[in-house]
Amino acid sequence: MGPVLAGVLQLLALIAALALAHKPLGTYMAKVYTSDKHWRVEKWIYKGIGANPDTEMRWPAYLRGVLAFSAVGVLFLYLLQRLQGVLPGSLGFASIDPDQAFNTAASFVSNTNWQSYYGEQAMGHVVQTAGLAVQNFVSAAVGMAVAVALVRGFARSRTGGLGNFWADLVRGVVRVLVPIAVVGALVLVACGVIQNFSGIHEVGQFMGGTQQWNGGAVASQEAIKELGTNGGGYFNANSAHPFENPTPFSNLFEIFLILLIPFSITRTFGIMVGSVKQGYAILATMATIWVGFAALMMWTEFAHHGPAFEAAGGATEGKEVRFGIGASSIFAVSTTLTSTGAVDSFHSSFTGLGGGITLLGMMLGEIAPGGVGSGLYGMLIMAVIAVFIAGLMVGRTPEYLGKKIGSREIKLAACYILITPALVLVFTAFAMALPTPANSMTNSGAHGFSEILYAYTSGANNNGSAFAGLNADTQWFNTTIGLAMLLGRFLPMVFVLALAGSLAEQKPVPATAGTLRTDKPLYAGLLAGTIIIITGLTYFPALALGPLAEGLAG
Repeated sequence: MGPVLAGVLQLLALIAALALAHKPLGTYMAKVYTSDKHWRVEKWIYKGIGANPDTEMRWPAYLRGVLAFSAVGVLFLYLLQRLQGVLPGSLGFASIDPDQAFNTAASFVSNTNWQSYYGEQAMGHVVQTAGLAVQNFVSAAVGMAVAVALVRGFARSRTGGLGNFWADLVRGVVRVLVPIAVVGALVLVACGVIQNFSGIHEVGQFMGGTQQWNGGAVASQEAIKELGTNGGGYFNANSAHPFENPTPFSNLFEIFLILLIPFSITRTFGIMVGSVKQGYAILATMATIWVGFAALMMWTEFAHHGPAFEAAGGATEGKEVRFGIGASSIFAVSTTLTSTGAVDSFHSSFTGLGGGITLLGMMLGEIAPGGVGSGLYGMLIMAVIAVFIAGLMVGRTPEYLGKKIGSREIKLAACYILITPALVLVFTAFAMALPTPANSMTNSGAHGFSEILYAYTSGANNNGSAFAGLNADTQWFNTTIGLAMLLGRFLPMVFVLALAGSLAEQKPVPATAGTLRTDKPLYAGLLAGTIIIITGLTYFPALALGPLAEGLAG
């Protein structure tokens, strides 16, 4: 079997598995977030945190819950790292420096999981399990809660209530993430992923000396890292490390976990708004972009010109031979079109155009299918923009799901889509203009610029993957990327929840003969076109200076 055919077959198998899981998981999550019953373990949690899960929250109260919970998470994780040197289970590692501790705390709480450290050489068992793994669960649940709040804004009328943040948070963890992560961890252990609490030990011979490795609860963290679209690796090599991802099957299974909830939650959306067809329209848009990016990535990596590439059957540098070009391309597209950041190959080694595809995937806003929760609410914001554009073209007041999109709604949507590009481009400009940050670049020219652009794109979009050529463990990058991650996560949530509150207060508008049918292929095409055009207009100059210049020169 040729490598191209193998890649195509893996893509088809992945699509089939996601299609089989879409309906049952999407329906189950709709029941989770609409149920009026609380499990016993959930009641214990509510009692422990002093929350009343039956209290309806308007959007300012819901936002305060999101921000307060996340702020406590940042503080706790920061202190845990700073105290690592005196904690048991530290494996002898010292406490983390203040700037790196801030960066890591901001990273994991914002569901970014950007890492400027070597996991196996910096973080002990306590920080990995009690700190990082816990945030993998709760940060993902926060994104799901905000998405559900926006869906309720579309589904409800003449009320400001968006549900209860604490109930949504706890249910997302207890009923959705934990059960699937447990099953996922068992599958990964069966594939050969390690799961232990062993210390540092020497193995084999390496360049005339011994090599040291430490164990860890890797399978359990790997499962939620992918399922929650987190991405932080237990080891520096991330999902290219054989302890995290040992076989081609485990590799395909990890891609499946990355895409499982983001694709399935579109059915949850359709059920909650009372029209499954609306969910299918969003799903079709997401799937079309994802499949298109995967096909384009495989083409660029398989068909790159040059004798060395042709002899190897494609661009193999930086890719694990046990996965191959096809699987590495699918993983790269899936991780950058979601807010995952896990990698099984190194994006800096991709072709110039291939690296540009990973950048563009993040620049779209990671909405195809996007992160857990964040992908859905990002796509719904773009849906609002799309119906507004359609309304302008026909001279009609835009409506979406029976709600009028007026000046307030479009201003909130516009602020959402502008904040992340502003963070990316401003921070990149400062890093390129100042003398010190440029010293962290491994490469010069267009590729070096792409390293800086990728870092801030990854941080502000809460992705977490890296181009792998930038030394980001400096005070400048730890601080500025940390700020980009926090602002890129929580400022958009302000506009999402404000929009949800505005929509929930409206009374429904009856559909007429002139109402745009947002459950039809025509609208899905309009939505996809809107996403591509807005992203292209925003980022084209930056892309032209980096990956496009490199790709065309090669």
